[in-house]
Amino acid sequence: MLRGSKVGLRARHEDDIPILRAELYDEVVNSSRAEGGPWRPITPGSKDPRLVVDEPKEGTVPFSVVELDGGTLIGTATLWGIDTHNRCAHIGLGLLPSARGKGYGTDVVATLCYYGFVVRSLHRLQIETLADNTAMLRSAERNGFVREGVLRSSAWVMGEFLDEVLLGLLVEDWKPDAKG
Repeated sequence: MLRGSKVGLRARHEDDIPILRAELYDEVVNSSRAEGGPWRPITPGSKDPRLVVDEPKEGTVPFSVVELDGGTLIGTATLWGIDTHNRCAHIGLGLLPSARGKGYGTDVVATLCYYGFVVRSLHRLQIETLADNTAMLRSAERNGFVREGVLRSSAWVMGEFLDEVLLGLLVEDWKPDAKG
């Protein structure tokens, strides 16, 4: 398990799936804002491709996020779009509603940076998020990410186009905290 100051990133467990599905993906608005595509229902008992990790997909590393104190599941984190030639990847995360507003997002981003830069030897990490996602923008910027641009009206979400903000962090600009 990768350890931050408040959270741990570990492999997805089978018993994580019903919780993540119920609290993150069955909620139409949250799922639509997070997924980059329209919400669709998943039949109970079927394998949800967003959550089940049957065989590793090249270029994607999914984690379950747990509190270090007690091991409670609080969300998901992913390093995705991993490009080993250009040594870059994207960061994504989703916290359960009960875990939001407690500083976990900032720690998840920090821990994913450690994984990307130290474990995977990447040169650049990138985040794309909706312009009104102040929690993700704050978490990214607290970890040294720089706003590099706005993708105007690039995301179709629940009947309207929204702007996305593009943020980047280079390994030479990364300042790991003491947990490193």
